[in-house]
Amino acid sequence: MLKCIAAFLCAPLVLSAASPPSQPLADEGIHKIQHVVVIMQENRSFDSYFGTYPGADGIAMSGGAPVACIPSGDDEPCVRPYHDTSDENTGGPHGARAADLGIDGGKMDGFIRAMRGATQTGGCPTDIPTCSVKGHERTVMGYHTDRELPDYWAYARNYVLQDRMFAPVRSWSLPSHVYMVSEWAARCQKPGDAATCVADRQYTHLDELPRDLLATNERIPGRPSSPWTDLTYLLHAHRVSWAYYVMDGFEPDCDGDQQSCDLKPQSARTPSIWNPLPSFTDVKEDGELGNVKDTSLFFADIESGTLPSVIWLAPSNRYSEHPPALLSTGQAYVAGIVNAIARSRYWDSTAIFLSWDDWGGFYDHVRPPDVNTFGYGLRVPGLVISAYARKGYIDHQILSHDAYVKFIEDDFLNGDRLDPKTDGRPDPRASVAEAAAQLGDLREDFDFTQPPSPPMVLPDGFEGPYKPGYTGGP
Repeated sequence: MLKCIAAFLCAPLVLSAASPPSQPLADEGIHKIQHVVVIMQENRSFDSYFGTYPGADGIAMSGGAPVACIPSGDDEPCVRPYHDTSDENTGGPHGARAADLGIDGGKMDGFIRAMRGATQTGGCPTDIPTCSVKGHERTVMGYHTDRELPDYWAYARNYVLQDRMFAPVRSWSLPSHVYMVSEWAARCQKPGDAATCVADRQYTHLDELPRDLLATNERIPGRPSSPWTDLTYLLHAHRVSWAYYVMDGFEPDCDGDQQSCDLKPQSARTPSIWNPLPSFTDVKEDGELGNVKDTSLFFADIESGTLPSVIWLAPSNRYSEHPPALLSTGQAYVAGIVNAIARSRYWDSTAIFLSWDDWGGFYDHVRPPDVNTFGYGLRVPGLVISAYARKGYIDHQILSHDAYVKFIEDDFLNGDRLDPKTDGRPDPRASVAEAAAQLGDLREDFDFTQPPSPPMVLPDGFEGPYKPGYTGGP
């Protein structure tokens, strides 16, 4: 099994402060990136992880104390953000209703009310033992520093931190993961018929889908059928290799986010909250279900020199940082992924985009832009790790995970876009998320004129069946 990293003993490196780009974007430079790796973790707001990071748009302080005070609905009038040193957190509800309550029309003061509003939001997330502790609602106001997050802060100091990265949709994990690969989330009246799809950010009571598209005909309710186009359709048409690596384990949430349930098993062969691509019609029609793989094959592909061009990585719940998963375990998993690339032939040709799928109920002070019907969602951390990343740079552009899709298109598809008006697979969406005028350009985070920088390899606490060369027990 994976062991937590002993990173609390290791001081993060202190590097240069943020600075603006020194030259215009170089269109041709993007093609130095031959591999894009998207690591998607779970359920953290920007303020909860980087709210006190120097130079970032974080938690307002006065005399070293947070200024904001959020209504609690309890004996005390309000609760201020506080330094939470715990390795395990409670988190809060993070469905569509909880997002609306937290944002509160732009006041950004409804996070504790969302925790208390069990009848509206589901209350505490599933399987969080600390939810039974009196006053647990206040924990959504907690934030962490480099004391608890030494690896992530070290990545920020060495590479790029994005302090305007927003979840693409105001909702929970499943629609966010579907947006990540297709820039849309919809409910379809007829399975397989894109013309019957209607945009939906809640994702409950959806069409049935085979539990295992590769093995059985068993069907389970509440899983989406996705006949609209995802990015892999264009990758396939352009003969660009891709893989979506999924770790065996369990899903984090119940269907619909907050209902009580036993967590469902997760694997590469099972369509699930963190494994959306087997639900897409075009993936099946293109014969690319085999590109959804177990995470162990990511390391095998690195070692064999067969790493695909476009990669997504989804952890199981234990390594995801989705409460009650430990921060240290999530960091160990991410550091293991980054270290494997850093030690390989692929370092000089890879861009790693690290983010979190939604805010997890945690406090954030920045009002999300109103970009479309359902988004953007609340702010989440975003990091860019690459030999060409601007060292110590803080990117203040407005971004969402849709920017990953656009970067991949610019790099590998000659600018061809995921667009039902042009890609040959029409669907009813009124617009494509990446076309939003507010969306920034990820090329801003790179300096392709610089020599590739050597990698930073953090203390490697990633051990177990997924680590290259592992010879121990299960």
